[in-house]
Amino acid sequence: MISTKTLHKHAGLVDRMASANGIDLEESALRGDVTPGEISDAVVSCTNCTNPEDCGKWLDTQAQDANTPPGYCRNTALFDRLKED
Repeated sequence: MISTKTLHKHAGLVDRMASANGIDLEESALRGDVTPGEISDAVVSCTNCTNPEDCGKWLDTQAQDANTPPGYCRNTALFDRLKED
C-alpha cells in the first residue's frame, strides 16, 4: 500500500511537471481533457519512478514550457496528449 506521504509527494511532482510543460491540470480537468481518474493514475505511475529526487531537481531548474519531460518520466504520453488539446 502506498503511504499518504508518498502519494502527496508524487501528486506534487505530477502537478509541477505538468506546469513545467505548460499544462494546467485543474483547467484540463474542468475542460474534460483529462479525468480525475487519469490524474490519479498519473500519480500512482509516478510513485513507481526510480528518479523522484532527480525529477524534483530537474523541476527546480525549469521555467514553464520546458517542452518535454525528462526521458525517465512515466507520464510523458499524458503530458504530450494534454499539450495537444
